[in-house]
Amino acid sequence: MKRFLQAAMLFGVLLAGVVVASQAQGLRSVLGTVLPYAAVAVLLVGVIYRVAGVWGRAPVPFRIPTSCGQQKALSWIKPSKLDNPSTTLGVIGRMALEVLVFRSLFRNVRTQLKPGPKLAYVGGWELWAAAMAFHWSFLLIVLRHMRYFTEPVAGFATMLAALDGFFEIGVPTLYVTNVLIVAGLGYLLLRRVFDPQLRMISLAADFFPLLLLLSIVVTGGLMRYFGHTDVASIKELAIGLITFHPVVPAGIGSLFFVHLTLVSVLLAYLPFSKLMHMPGVFLSPTRNLANNNRAERHVNPWNAPVKVHTYEEWEEEFHDKIEACGLPLDKP
Repeated sequence: MKRFLQAAMLFGVLLAGVVVASQAQGLRSVLGTVLPYAAVAVLLVGVIYRVAGVWGRAPVPFRIPTSCGQQKALSWIKPSKLDNPSTTLGVIGRMALEVLVFRSLFRNVRTQLKPGPKLAYVGGWELWAAAMAFHWSFLLIVLRHMRYFTEPVAGFATMLAALDGFFEIGVPTLYVTNVLIVAGLGYLLLRRVFDPQLRMISLAADFFPLLLLLSIVVTGGLMRYFGHTDVASIKELAIGLITFHPVVPAGIGSLFFVHLTLVSVLLAYLPFSKLMHMPGVFLSPTRNLANNNRAERHVNPWNAPVKVHTYEEWEEEFHDKIEACGLPLDKP
C-alpha cells in the first residue's frame, strides 16, 4: 500500500499543478502549443533510442523462443505450429495472436489451494478481459480522435464514431469504448491495490501510469458528457498543431487544457516506463524467432574460436575399437 500511496501522492501533486496552470491565462499558450510539441519530441527521441539504441543493439546469439507445445521433430510426431513455431509463417501467426488477442494472457493460469487440500490450476480470464477492454478501447479512442486533426473529417473516424455509439444512449451519444476503458483500467488498478501478492511486487511505477491513463479518460468524459466544450475551437487548435501553425483560440475551457496536459505527460513518460512493452513485444527473442534448433545448428558469433573434435573424427580415431565391440558405425 505504501507504493500505491507514493504514486497517488505524486500524481496528486502533478494533477494539482496542471489544474492551477490551466487556470492561468498566460500559460494557456504554453500548455496548448509548447508542451504538446515538447512531449512529442521526447516521445520520438525516447522511443528511437530505446528501440534502435538499446534493444536493437542487444546481442541475441542464441534462439530462445518460449516453447509452450511440441517442437517439430520426427514426421510422425505432430508439432504445435503456434505454440512452438518452426517456420517464419508460424512466428507471424503466433505474434499476430499475441498482439491482437493477448493469447498468452488468455491461457494464463494460477495455482490455488482447494479443500482437501488439493493444488489446482485456475484460469485468469478476468485479467485477460480487462486487458482486452482497455487496449482495444484505447486504440479505437485514439483513432476516433483523428477527426479533430483532419479537415474534411477522415472517413474511418466517422465510421468508428458511428459504430462506437451504435446503441444511441443519451445526448451526446454514450460511446461503448468510454465505458469499457474505464472498467478495464479500474479493474487493473483495483487488482494491484487489493490483491496482496500483486501489491507486494508492485512498484510506484506500476500504479502511476494507471492513474494517469484513468485521469485522461475521466477528463475526456467530463468534457463530452458534463461540460460545455467548444469543439470547433479545439479542432482549430488541433489542426494548427498538426500543420505547425499553432494557435490557441479563445473560448476553450480549462478542463481541456488539463486533459491535453495529461496527454502530453503520458507521451513524454511513455519511453521511460513499462508502457514501452508496445514496441518491445516485437523485439522479444522469446516471441519473434522460430524454434528450429533441432533442424539447424546455431553458432554464437561471439564465441572465441576453439578446436572441436567432431563425431566423424572421433569415429575414425576409434574405428577399430568400436567395430570390435560390435557397436554400429556410420562408416562401416
